[in-house]
Amino acid sequence: MTYQPSHRNPWPPAPPRNRIGLLARLGSNQKALLAVGIGLLAVLCCGGVATIGALAGNPRTSPATNRADDRGADPAANDDRATPLSSPATSGMATPWGSATASTSPTVEVRTVTETQSIPFGRRTVNDSSLSKGTTKVRTRGIAGLKRLTYQVTVVNGVQTGKTLLREDVVKQPVAEVVAVGTKAPQCDPNYIWACVPIASDVDCAGGSGDGPAYVQGPVKVVGRDIYHLDADGDGIGCE
Repeated sequence: MTYQPSHRNPWPPAPPRNRIGLLARLGSNQKALLAVGIGLLAVLCCGGVATIGALAGNPRTSPATNRADDRGADPAANDDRATPLSSPATSGMATPWGSATASTSPTVEVRTVTETQSIPFGRRTVNDSSLSKGTTKVRTRGIAGLKRLTYQVTVVNGVQTGKTLLREDVVKQPVAEVVAVGTKAPQCDPNYIWACVPIASDVDCAGGSGDGPAYVQGPVKVVGRDIYHLDADGDGIGCE
């Protein structure tokens, strides 16, 4: 008897597969949402790849390559690593005059400055016949005036180099001092001799520290009462 191999599968048959696809199971609304999601995923994926390529120096997206294509076939022009010949930092050429002067040019500043200054008062004398000759009296006290000066000041690098007067304005006029000078012939006080001591409210020695209003040029001899206290040391001689 000849052995005949059996072609019978010893395993039990597998259950039939459900060949209905996933898309067939979805409704119309779900299919529309799935299509929108696939489109967004494609945009995000493609845009991310393009961005990564640009950052990585992809020659197809690199702006430097695009500029090189616009310049033409000149190797020197297409090489983005080449430094322009006009650059003084890499070519060894001298710095242009404009650049050197811009970094070393002085700082110039023009200011307007206002100052005040005192105006001295004048002095004038008038004759007064009511005063004894040789006596003086201040009639009007002098008052100094005030003026304002406007200057244009030039400052270079913080140092003043020029000052020009632009305007001078009088803020307050000065008041002149008026002094009355006596012209009346003096009447001599009989308490003194050697010199005429005028009769006045007070008499001081000329050249001393007294404030008058009348003065006598000594020395004088006290023969009566020393009413003006001219004899300071009491020896009978005053204004020594």
